[in-house]
Amino acid sequence: MPRLLRYLDPRRSLASALGWLIIALSLVFALVAAWWLGGMARTSLMQQHSRQLVLSADQLGAGLDQALASRLQSVRATAAMLGTGLGTDTPRAQRAVLDELQSAYPEFTWIGLADAKGRVVAASDGLLEGSSVAERAGFAQGLKESWIGDVAVDKKRPPLPGGEAQRTVDMTTPVRDPRGRAVGVLGAQLSLRWARNYAQGLRETLHLHDAAQALVLDRKGVVLIGPDALQGKRWHSTPVNATNLIDAAQVVTGDGTHSPVPAFERLASGQVVLVTRTEPRVGSALHTLGWRVQLIEPADRAGQRADTLWLRILWGSLGLGGTAALFGVLITRRLTRRLTDLTRAVQNVGRGKAQHVEVPSGIDEVARVGAAFAEVLGALQLERGELRTLSSELEQRVATRTREVERLAKETRYAAMVRERLKIARDLHDTLAHSMMAMLTEIRLLKKLHVHDPAALPDELVHAEQAAHQGLKEARAAITQLRFNAVRDVGLGAALADAIKLFSERTGLVVDYSSEPRAASLADERAETLFRIVEEALRNVECHAMASLVRVSLRDAADRRLELSIEDDGVGFDSSASHPGHYGLVGLREQAQLIGAELSVQSAPHAGTTLRLALDMGPDIWS
Repeated sequence: MPRLLRYLDPRRSLASALGWLIIALSLVFALVAAWWLGGMARTSLMQQHSRQLVLSADQLGAGLDQALASRLQSVRATAAMLGTGLGTDTPRAQRAVLDELQSAYPEFTWIGLADAKGRVVAASDGLLEGSSVAERAGFAQGLKESWIGDVAVDKKRPPLPGGEAQRTVDMTTPVRDPRGRAVGVLGAQLSLRWARNYAQGLRETLHLHDAAQALVLDRKGVVLIGPDALQGKRWHSTPVNATNLIDAAQVVTGDGTHSPVPAFERLASGQVVLVTRTEPRVGSALHTLGWRVQLIEPADRAGQRADTLWLRILWGSLGLGGTAALFGVLITRRLTRRLTDLTRAVQNVGRGKAQHVEVPSGIDEVARVGAAFAEVLGALQLERGELRTLSSELEQRVATRTREVERLAKETRYAAMVRERLKIARDLHDTLAHSMMAMLTEIRLLKKLHVHDPAALPDELVHAEQAAHQGLKEARAAITQLRFNAVRDVGLGAALADAIKLFSERTGLVVDYSSEPRAASLADERAETLFRIVEEALRNVECHAMASLVRVSLRDAADRRLELSIEDDGVGFDSSASHPGHYGLVGLREQAQLIGAELSVQSAPHAGTTLRLALDMGPDIWS
């Protein structure tokens, strides 16, 4: 199952994706076709069914009208027969004629002959003979012309089985003598039950299905003939404004127009029915009675055949769509087989199971893709070989470089040791060397005083002790400076200010110190070196210059440079002459070179000394 799911996954296979696309398009096309064709078929069937209902209603109305007209015609014919012998025939003979008419049309429940004054002279079964009917509306109309009355209840006859009262329709026609004068009226009562049975017979003759009901309404809208639930009740319905039902029920005539005869209406019970009405022809018996014939059919039954056909079209379309989709999938599978084989070959190359790709035959896209991939694969394999060779060479070079780096690291560590030794040497020169030289001077002086002026020895011994204490103090200060770094903590400017203040208090010299903010904020390794240079320069001023004023300035110069200057008004010296055994200036120059600074010393005898140092700071201190 997992393998089948992977095979059907459109994300894993182009054939599966195309297959699903074909299936989706086929189903969508089938649904659209089914909806369109089903709608057309439904409309066509509903129109055909509506035309059939209209035709059936017309035939039902025509048949009922013809039956009524034939019975009225028989009454007229009998009246014509009786008119020739109304004054000479006996009532018995006249009654025989009436009985013969009733035997021919048993639906006549009563037939009677009245003279011109309205007295019944003969009647079937002798009923109402001798009584007067002059006050009845049918008699007055019957003297003038043939007349059909409304439905009335016959109270003289017993009810029908089931308790329903007998209802009849009166028919009258004038009886005329040979000269055309109205000498009497022939009347007959037609049973409404016969009309119901006749309408039911016509319904069966027209082969209407059981769901279709035939109704006959009088001029007041009361149902005379129809289902038991509707008989005797006034017809009441409201049109249904359902566009789909109304459009489907329209009947297209020969000239292309729509006849709005069938219509969907809602009964008082809530049921929606398709109503087909027919209007009687003017002058017909139905028109005279004011009767209207209509057929009703439940709405769901009216569209049942159309819905069934629509479902058949839907399933047929889906079946055809599914078949087309299946063939499409099979064809897609066959068309993409070469691409699948190429994909499998490429995967084998990627997994290391193969070294080459077999190029598919042909000139289509698959063959071109295969050829292009084979070409790219060949180029990649060639480049891989070259990369392997290059990698081997690089490994050899890296090994050589590694050995070189190790050698340089050793040299760097040795250089660091040398720099540290030089630093310690400079510090010893700056501290212990000066102190030892002062003590050596005092010892030499003591030796001379011991020979020439022994009384001065105590004072000089005090000076010697002070020199020793000063040397010890400077040594401890140097060690403290090695352990703790004030320049890194507070910056070059603040550290110089503190050192210059101690120098001025110790020596009593006036020192003019100035600094600018950017240069004073320097607090790195270069700042430490500059601080030592200033300390060494101040010691030289203290020991050799015999100055009264010292100026120290630290400022920001142009081009992102820092300038440090130390000036004194002492005795000076010849800066171009060599001074064997003195390493102060040498140490200052070495320290300046370590940080890439330019150091210049200007001095002359009795003209003071100026030391200037310029350092290129770069963008970091100015950023």
